[in-house]
Amino acid sequence: MSQVKKIKELESLIYSLELELKKTKLIMGELTGSSGKQAVDYSLKAADVGKEDENEAGVVVEGIFNGQIMIGPDGKQYSVPANYASKSKLVEGDILKLTIDRSGAFVYKQISPVERSRLVGRLVKDKNLGEFVVLAGDKIYRVLMASVTYFKGEEGDEIVILVPKDHDSTWSAVENVIKNKKNKFDDIEIDF
Repeated sequence: MSQVKKIKELESLIYSLELELKKTKLIMGELTGSSGKQAVDYSLKAADVGKEDENEAGVVVEGIFNGQIMIGPDGKQYSVPANYASKSKLVEGDILKLTIDRSGAFVYKQISPVERSRLVGRLVKDKNLGEFVVLAGDKIYRVLMASVTYFKGEEGDEIVILVPKDHDSTWSAVENVIKNKKNKFDDIEIDF
């Protein structure tokens, strides 16, 4: 095995160990109550701000995006297409309007985005989940695979994410990926 490949394996191992350490710190924070910003109960928030109406176009439901789905005012969950969530850079807590027309088609519209913070982190493959996550500061954020695929993200890339400014979140929206520069010597095998 070349030295370059060994270095790449060590980098991957370091990222995995960092991820496991951060997970451990999060669990410790939850157990001790020292986890900083509080998470939001989106079902309660959806009941407060959401509404459901029926008109000639069909059924209109307003609800809260939780990072993957929209939660309606009655607690019902509505799947949000990952490509729409990625393209629109939806963030946990955004208020969405869903129109279900008479033919059964779902049309989403973002009507009230939450205030956002921009963070830079590292894209890492979580071996337990089998998904990509972002390590940003002392926090781990999940990201939609559609976003990672769109930006052609790979493990080790720097990634710019959007998160709610005023509350903690599990999910983040991908704003951009900064490709990990490939060293011009990466493909050269050196024997010692």
